[in-house]
Amino acid sequence: MVLAAASVALAAGCTAQAAGSGGGTGSPTGAPATSASAPTDAPTEDGKPPSPSDSAATPTDAPSGTPSGTAGAKALMGDGDENEQVRELQARLRQLKHFDRAPTGFYGTMTAGSVEEFQKKQGLPATGSVDEETWQRLLGASRKPTADELKPSTTNELDTPDARCMTGRVLCISKESRTLAWMIDGKVVSSMDVRFGSENTPTREGIFTVERKVRQDWSRLYHTPMPLSMYFSRGQAVHYSSDFAARGYNGASHGCVNVRDRAKLTTLFDQVKVGDKVVVHW
Repeated sequence: MVLAAASVALAAGCTAQAAGSGGGTGSPTGAPATSASAPTDAPTEDGKPPSPSDSAATPTDAPSGTPSGTAGAKALMGDGDENEQVRELQARLRQLKHFDRAPTGFYGTMTAGSVEEFQKKQGLPATGSVDEETWQRLLGASRKPTADELKPSTTNELDTPDARCMTGRVLCISKESRTLAWMIDGKVVSSMDVRFGSENTPTREGIFTVERKVRQDWSRLYHTPMPLSMYFSRGQAVHYSSDFAARGYNGASHGCVNVRDRAKLTTLFDQVKVGDKVVVHW
């Protein structure tokens, strides 16, 4: 019976589960998982939920270098603000190594901490809020962010590719940076955020190949969809996860490599061929 159960598990693939749990799924058993809700419903990577979409209190079309906010106010930007100037603030702080994530446009605790670091380095009062002096110092110390710096291809920053990813066609998957880089002859063609299995159902590491591709697959073990599946190690596959799109890193897979950007994965799925290399590494 044990051997039979293991055989089913290997053939059935994987799906999402709560972070740190040994079982459960990301959607009700027996019903297909629904698509992810709008991005504003999900927590941002900055550590707090985004402000409601109908409560943008600060203009989002302020020109670069022009402080937004009420004239004469001491704080131009602070905790809870959500607009494009905050995104620019984060991108500029990231240039100076004070902010280690992709800009979100939401001013939370991580942004406040980054602002404090910058203020201390500049000899300014470490308030964690951006006043006129802080903003002008930042403008002088950084350059205008590019479009890719404002909205990078991944939330997580790509790390240095593993040496095994530098030749041929490779899905280079890093557990360290939680990213997938599609590489051809050592050059990154595209990249995306990924998450992995939990401690009880880890994603295997090593060198593999794409064994098969299934555009619309279904986990017979966990009764959930596995769209755009690219199997590389028996039941483990790279595939789209609506649970990952909705809950981010608050969940985990049962061993698969989850992708939350369906559009990017669709393009990748069409480019990858059976037999292409897959490297899963730290």
